[in-house]
Amino acid sequence: MASHKSKTGIKINATKAEQESSPVDEYVTPGGYELEKILNRGSVAYTHVNEVWPNVYIGDEQTAKDKCNLKRLGITHILNAAEGTWNNVDTGAGYYGDMDMVYYGVVAEDVTTFNLSQYFFSAARFIEETLSNPQNQLLVHCVMGRSRSATLFLAYLMICENMTVVEAIEHVKSRRRIIPNWGFLKQLRELDMQLLEK
Repeated sequence: MASHKSKTGIKINATKAEQESSPVDEYVTPGGYELEKILNRGSVAYTHVNEVWPNVYIGDEQTAKDKCNLKRLGITHILNAAEGTWNNVDTGAGYYGDMDMVYYGVVAEDVTTFNLSQYFFSAARFIEETLSNPQNQLLVHCVMGRSRSATLFLAYLMICENMTVVEAIEHVKSRRRIIPNWGFLKQLRELDMQLLEK
């Protein structure tokens, strides 16, 4: 698997001298349009919930509110990327009071001007801590499970699993139909560039 370290490439038809003198091909964060093309190419059909990583599910509001299904899936932790009462999923820790559930909520709007990046590292820490115990099962959700929740999980893959934004998108979209809004894609691109500099 590739990482944020530079990727070397060799020209197929190059002479030995050209290969030795050519600079190392480095990964460059793609633009927003390129990321949208990647997102739209060959995605799976939309469903309520999908396992996108070992012990990690991304789902929608219906999944988050269906306690029987959560028990069936063995969910022990929930990251609500759409906490709040207006156009969000108003569950909160109290909603799961009758279950042995660890809850983490993020108050975020699915609009291009919202700064979701302020939660990238705290959400990544929550996911990382959850997955440190192989018995735990995590649901990351928002209203549709396609923009806010997907963006936070993509950020986790980039921060904690050393993936580029392209690798993270390719991984998740092969398992779930995701559509981060344009503003969130821009924030993921900025994160990608920050991580590349380190």
